[in-house]
Amino acid sequence: MAAVLLGAAAPVGCGPPGNVVTELGPTGGVPVEGGTATMALPPASTPNWIFPIGAPGYLASYNSAIQDLLFLRLYLPEKKGNALTLDSPRGLAEEPRYGDGNRTVSITLKKGYRWSDGRPVTTRDVKFWFDLIKANKQEWAGYSPKLMPDDVTAFEVLDDRTFRLRLDRAYNPAWFTANELQDFVALPVHAWNPHHEDPRRAFARLMRHARQFSAFATDPLWKTVDGPWRTAKWTTSGQVELIPNTHYSGPDKPHLDRVVLKPFTTADSEFNVLRAGGVDYGYLPPSVMAQSATFRERGYRIDPWEGWAITYIVLNYHHPTAGPLLRQTYLRQALQHLIDQKALSRVIWHGSAAPTLGPVPAGLLDTDPYPYDPKRAKALLADHGWAARGGVLRCVRPGRGAGACGAGIEDGQQLRLSLLSQSGSTETSNTMQVLTSEFGKVGIALDVRQQPLNTVLGTTVPCKTTDPLCSAWQLGFFGTQGSWYFPPDPSGEKIFASHAPSNMGSWADPRTDELIRATEYSDDPAALRAYGREVARRLPVLWTPNPAYQVSAIRNDLRGVDQNPTLSLAPQDWYYVRKGGAGR
Repeated sequence: MAAVLLGAAAPVGCGPPGNVVTELGPTGGVPVEGGTATMALPPASTPNWIFPIGAPGYLASYNSAIQDLLFLRLYLPEKKGNALTLDSPRGLAEEPRYGDGNRTVSITLKKGYRWSDGRPVTTRDVKFWFDLIKANKQEWAGYSPKLMPDDVTAFEVLDDRTFRLRLDRAYNPAWFTANELQDFVALPVHAWNPHHEDPRRAFARLMRHARQFSAFATDPLWKTVDGPWRTAKWTTSGQVELIPNTHYSGPDKPHLDRVVLKPFTTADSEFNVLRAGGVDYGYLPPSVMAQSATFRERGYRIDPWEGWAITYIVLNYHHPTAGPLLRQTYLRQALQHLIDQKALSRVIWHGSAAPTLGPVPAGLLDTDPYPYDPKRAKALLADHGWAARGGVLRCVRPGRGAGACGAGIEDGQQLRLSLLSQSGSTETSNTMQVLTSEFGKVGIALDVRQQPLNTVLGTTVPCKTTDPLCSAWQLGFFGTQGSWYFPPDPSGEKIFASHAPSNMGSWADPRTDELIRATEYSDDPAALRAYGREVARRLPVLWTPNPAYQVSAIRNDLRGVDQNPTLSLAPQDWYYVRKGGAGR
């Protein structure tokens, strides 16, 4: 396998055989045009969605990263110093202009953008996207009630480049731009809806195409793009190959001839190929961080990819039997007290992770409301009617009153939970083993089963108690590379608001909703801090160590790589250098 990859990934005129680039350091060299770069995808991860309107179960970050290279969003997050902004030159639109007391927003598209078939990108392409999500919002994975598109009362096309949104109330402009406008994308209405079908019929047809996974690279529908890349290959095993869109009119035209996104079943298999020189942009599993010096000597630079993210175990509050257990605040508190985040970060993740303290990135919070404390966990359970019987806790005081197990929990019911976790990572597997042991010490039985990431994401979706799929999972973990990556404004309307699209466990709490709304309406930073502190205590999920997305190993002669904290990619900026000679 390594030999095959080595041949496929060797860039044109760049570097010696085997991808060992010892004659060049991380700086210097002469830029050259062309070449192929192979980037390793996360373990057990398979890109499986090309349509830039997300569907439940298809929300993996690598899906959206690829979509953004084909179909331009109006606004893209970009790192500037220690902050994130949305004024990236890669975005399709100019800075939004708010008016009428923040009840309207006017947006102008940048000049000169065209689709790959030569047709201009216009405001009607953006309105096509808006009409699709408005008419089919229940099927859009980005939909949260009362937010986009509900918060827009009118979409007014002013001319080919400018449109205006009338909003249902005044909003915090920073929040609205970061968390609502960042969803806006232009879709080629002339190519995707040539017969002017109504939005529901057009959406149904597009979704049929989007579910034909094996045809992503050949379906003519997906060949009309306005981004810097187009697809040359997209296999059912998850390998995606991108080539430049020669009609791209943006400022960041690609330098490479081809970018290969390569899937791996496990982090260990990726590491073996990386060590053999078959990956130009890969990652070191945390367990082999001690070998980073060796890779530097062989011509790679080591760069941790830190994410604007949190990591957690999601809880299915609608599971027929586990739901009543998980709805008990004392039980969630006990479970959190059994998760030694500091030790897991230090020992299991070899220092490449840090504790998650709540619903916003840890740097925005100052305390851990539930530090590791097994004695406190055991006392909480005993105080609420649980006693050990045969090594497993059972409810001995059923009922709703003080000191009882809680509503819906039967007399003699075991405290047994099952957890569906993603596979492919030694660190995740070891974390699950530690949690099983820690829970077991106080009498909680935890049964863990592991599946590929797409399977976990397709299973741990919001559900109703009566749905057959709701019985398929109780707890879920999809956080080997972080569970949730935020836009620049890390508010919680997509993950913890009632009925939010990525509220996988169906957490519903009026106080949480109230705190989230405050971040949407007010530009006072105190609103976000209040939300973070209080929801951290309410425990809608179990907080777990937040790992770096990956510890990247990048060939020294591959330059222009910017590791965006939101996990977007910009391979159009990548280029190779060589020592001496003529450059590009």
